[in-house]
Amino acid sequence: MSVVLGINAVFHDPAAALVVDGVPVVAAEEERFTRRKHGKPAVPFAAWELPEQAIAHCLRSAGLRGADLDAVAYAYDPALAPSDDDVTAERWEPLRTLYAARAERFLRTLLPDLRPGAVRHVPHHHAHAASAAVVGEPADGSALVLDGRGERSSMLAARIRDGRVEPLFEQRLPHSLGLLYEDLTEHLGFHRASDEYKVMALASYGEPRMLDQLRERVHPTAEGFATEPIDWEALAPAVREGDDWRPVHADLAASVQRCLEEVILALAGRLHRETGDARLLLAGGVALNCVANSRLHRESPFAEIRVQPAAGDAGTALGAAVLIARELGDRPAAMRTAALGRGFGDDALEEVLASAAVAHERPADLVEEVAEILADGGIVGWFQGRSEFGPRALGHRSLLADPRDAANLERLNDVKGREQFRPVAPMVLADRAAEIFSGGPLPSPHMLFVHDVAPAWRHRIPAVVHVDGTARVQTVDPEQEPLVAALLRAFERRTGVPVLVNTSFNTAGRPMVDHPREALECFGSAPLHALALGPFLLRRPAVARRATRPAEVAA
Repeated sequence: MSVVLGINAVFHDPAAALVVDGVPVVAAEEERFTRRKHGKPAVPFAAWELPEQAIAHCLRSAGLRGADLDAVAYAYDPALAPSDDDVTAERWEPLRTLYAARAERFLRTLLPDLRPGAVRHVPHHHAHAASAAVVGEPADGSALVLDGRGERSSMLAARIRDGRVEPLFEQRLPHSLGLLYEDLTEHLGFHRASDEYKVMALASYGEPRMLDQLRERVHPTAEGFATEPIDWEALAPAVREGDDWRPVHADLAASVQRCLEEVILALAGRLHRETGDARLLLAGGVALNCVANSRLHRESPFAEIRVQPAAGDAGTALGAAVLIARELGDRPAAMRTAALGRGFGDDALEEVLASAAVAHERPADLVEEVAEILADGGIVGWFQGRSEFGPRALGHRSLLADPRDAANLERLNDVKGREQFRPVAPMVLADRAAEIFSGGPLPSPHMLFVHDVAPAWRHRIPAVVHVDGTARVQTVDPEQEPLVAALLRAFERRTGVPVLVNTSFNTAGRPMVDHPREALECFGSAPLHALALGPFLLRRPAVARRATRPAEVAA
């Protein structure tokens, strides 16, 4: 029986998670409190942060103090870091190691009653692997961790047995698929270690014309893989601020995406040959590449693939805590939901509404009211329950819209202030998903795979169909998400379509809203038609909706 706090700190995606008797009870990213996306500082190469507010929230929500902690699991082991860190020429990396080595000293500024010797260091990639092993139900399997870098490596292949991580092989730095994708992201004019998902979206508009050239630099090896330096300018000109993306940029993105997939497939094949496992557990920032995940589902020898919804470095806070809890004698328990963040009771929500002096109502049936607004063409901010742990909005901090109207894609991208090549995602009732989507695992509750949209449905839900005919699906189980399932049913009764558009409740460059004040600010500044804040409904009748409903509704 133990109480373990896990943290990822002084790097991107600082976060904290609390595991009590092996059960993940709360997890939160620091960005949701500071409003700095991925925890990045304003000044380049400044020290990234300790997750002070996330730690305070975890302890406060459980009614605990530092003295109540049996251990603090720090998701980085400075003893494994190279003493001469030239492998990536990152100026901040020695600082990351220094902070990890002195973690207990820094933590005492926040937790003065923390007992001596409480801090336990966990290898970064071991923490990633353990985080994937508790998704849904704790499971044995083969783990593949792929990210930018850990202490000295960028990939770990391992077995998970009875909650323990058994390493098999790793890829030493400087070779790194994550850093390769970061380099491409920066070359295409996006923010590295932040906007890689934009590159994945852009890739769907291109053809892998440069694949053969890239294979010479990026390919599997006997040790793992090689990522040799690439002259990006020789392939496509860099995108500077104010430049437009051209077809050559989409082709470069498509080529790197395809090359990435080939290397990951080779790694998965080797791992399966060594373990013979049926289940593959994925984590690390590269595991957020849902296109690559789907290709693994289709072509790898593994029968089942599980991905940690907080697959990036935030998830290592949870994985580190799970591993140390296991060492202290607790059996790992299920992470049954990604909704492990902050939640607000009705009284707290009403107090915020009263202090903001905004008109609102408490309808007798919120679901029916919101379904009517959506069916009539409205865009709705949806703020319900506890916030999601990880980068995907899964029906707790979401913007919702009607998928039947193709114009809603552009409208939502305008609301969020983001690029028009970016897709939005469908949420669908789990028992209806198979008739609409294929080519990926179902159910898919965490929006981490892409699926083909059935031809008969593409014209019915055009807002969520990407240029390549796919969609990043979230399936909704009524037992796990009863309110969202009820909304989908109410929308289907009005439209015949059991699908809604779901995108994160935020604007470009900002984290998802996490506090009701932030939801109100977004509602006040963006052209939303309504905000469902817990049981309360706010309306803005002045915002124009579409002139007519889609034709199939009248049919």
